[in-house]
Amino acid sequence: QVQLVESGGGLVQPGGSLRLSCAASESIFEFYVVGWYRQAPGKQRELVAAFTSGGTPTLVDSVQGRFTVSRDNADNTVNLQMNSLRSEDTAVYYCYANFKAKDYWGQGTQVTVSS
Repeated sequence: QVQLVESGGGLVQPGGSLRLSCAASESIFEFYVVGWYRQAPGKQRELVAAFTSGGTPTLVDSVQGRFTVSRDNADNTVNLQMNSLRSEDTAVYYCYANFKAKDYWGQGTQVTVSS
């Protein structure tokens, strides 16, 4: 059973930055997919950024140039650096992993962008 624990959410003003971190209980090197999703109020959960087994990260168009996703295989962490935040980035952010054909989710961390 994989456990994913997020940290780093909070309240930030438009244009500000936040860094989210996801700590995994297993070696992320073994994960087929690992990354971040988000769910805004009244909307479906959507992919934000993820690494696949090929190693190159994918980011959704709406965060290109503002968000960066990184991984540390030694610490088993996946980080999401979010810059130039906008009100539309407000959501609960979830860490996600696919490992041995099973999906795993963290508990989520709230990110609120508001003045």
